[in-house]
Amino acid sequence: MVDFLMNIATPGIHHITAIAGDPQTNIDFYTGVLGLRLVKLTVNFDDPGTYHLYYADYAGRPGTVLTFFPWEGAPLGRPGTGQATAIGFLISEDSMDYWTGRLTEHGIGFDGPGERFGESVISFLDPDGIDLELITGKNVPANDDPQFGPVPADVAIRGFHGVTLTLASYERTAALLTQTFGYTAVHETGSRFRYDTGSGAPGAIVDILLEPSPRALRGEMAVGTVHHVALRAKDDAQQAKVQKRLAEGHFDVTSVRDRLYFRSIYFREPGGVLLEVATDGPGFDVDEALDQLGSALKFPPRYEPDRESLESLLTPVRLPERNGRR
Repeated sequence: MVDFLMNIATPGIHHITAIAGDPQTNIDFYTGVLGLRLVKLTVNFDDPGTYHLYYADYAGRPGTVLTFFPWEGAPLGRPGTGQATAIGFLISEDSMDYWTGRLTEHGIGFDGPGERFGESVISFLDPDGIDLELITGKNVPANDDPQFGPVPADVAIRGFHGVTLTLASYERTAALLTQTFGYTAVHETGSRFRYDTGSGAPGAIVDILLEPSPRALRGEMAVGTVHHVALRAKDDAQQAKVQKRLAEGHFDVTSVRDRLYFRSIYFREPGGVLLEVATDGPGFDVDEALDQLGSALKFPPRYEPDRESLESLLTPVRLPERNGRR
């Protein structure tokens, strides 16, 4: 059993998907302020009348990908228990001054820097109210990617540090993380419990924030909340092992869904957070060259015959002037 568990251990987060309001405001903030690359402009494969925006590092590597469904005109949601409530980005230890200055320059209020488990953290809100964190990491590798946005490469966001799940109880979720996905409990303070895959990859951390009070509000999913968190599977075979293990544990896990850039299965963990397990490949360059990622609206093949009618449902957006294109 130990060998089996080791075979399905995940390196960490593949991507995180949240819900935005106005797509242009979202693009301007994540590319223009945070300096992420728009690596894919496509549609929600289950609701093709809505954009699906993907931001990441230059190559769209797993562990760096933040995606959004822009639901224009939808009401604001409510962060609470049963949700991922904070998205942590990884930055180098010597870039904190740059980021506090950059946020100030753009008129974005923030809390911190503070200290959490020996790391410096600043927290702030995106335009729709999603809680974001910039967290310093030790031994962050140098950024060898081409310059593609307004943030200098040496201080750029390196992907995810991790994610915070707010739950009414944590024991069963902790068992899922450790016994199925290979996480290890590494820190605990007050109501925060940290789990780490130990891979050293971006997005290796999951924090559980415990809110056991009966008065704690259950989260409501809409604009300004996280829709789901996707964990990594290196390939289809590993994903199939996870799917089998989840089914054996009586989780209501879906069949495999082809998302063109990866393949996915979905289930809810015991605290109610929607989780996905996504394959590392094939990647975002299956329908665009690496230096052209995010430069054109892409549809999955099944929707191409309806491109004209679907495009008419989408609000036109202005793409970043510099997005890695040469």
